[in-house]
Amino acid sequence: MQLAVLIDADNASAAVIGDILSEIAALGTASVKRIYGHFTTPSLSGWRKVLAEHGIQPIQQFRNTVGKNASDSALIIDAMDLLHTRDLGGFCLVSSDSDFTRLATRIREDGLPVYGFGEEKTPKSFINACDRFTYIEIFRQKAAVPSKKAAAPSKKAGASAKKAAAAKKQSPEKPAPLRNFKKDKRLKIALDQLIDAAATDSGRVALGSVGNDLPKLMPDFDPRNYGFRKLSDLVAEMPSFKLVRDKTTNGLYIEAK
Repeated sequence: MQLAVLIDADNASAAVIGDILSEIAALGTASVKRIYGHFTTPSLSGWRKVLAEHGIQPIQQFRNTVGKNASDSALIIDAMDLLHTRDLGGFCLVSSDSDFTRLATRIREDGLPVYGFGEEKTPKSFINACDRFTYIEIFRQKAAVPSKKAAAPSKKAGASAKKAAAAKKQSPEKPAPLRNFKKDKRLKIALDQLIDAAATDSGRVALGSVGNDLPKLMPDFDPRNYGFRKLSDLVAEMPSFKLVRDKTTNGLYIEAK
């Protein structure tokens, strides 16, 4: 699938763009990679260092009027041009700005999927306008995990160095997840709906089917939001559901307890 990746430099993070592009690579080929902003301003200096590294084409937009964002308009215009002139399979919009809500819905009206990437503060209107929305905080959490290859303190180290090393060892290995699955009523309701709609006489639903349909109810669903790498790991820990492996097919199923 050929994808257009359009980045709002004012509302996206340069620190995790490599992780975002890796995520996009699992969806298809980023044949168009453009970023929009006023790159002569100090606030966007971080972007200038990574554009060449990732092959992203910068689209410079000067701010002719205070309070008006010309970059947003340029991104929207380019998106509509690409929609009608290029044979693309989908769009990736990297922004936390709700101004792109209508753009996402318009692209989907033409039958193309929209994948959003932004911060957790992104308004629900934009999140729900996307087929799938990924919070970039999950990439920042990964970067925050300390390396396990840190050298052990020397035997000659002073008492203060040993105390610091002990305190570091006792600190958590990774930050807390974005969401608590035990308190997320929205997730439980969505899973209940999917099980009720598709369960067989045994009351079970194939986990793969649930994984495909869950983003339709929750575009921002991602097991990594809850601190798990896979959906199966998440379901196995949820108190209201049970993960079952079929011995005949070796397939995984979910059912309500």
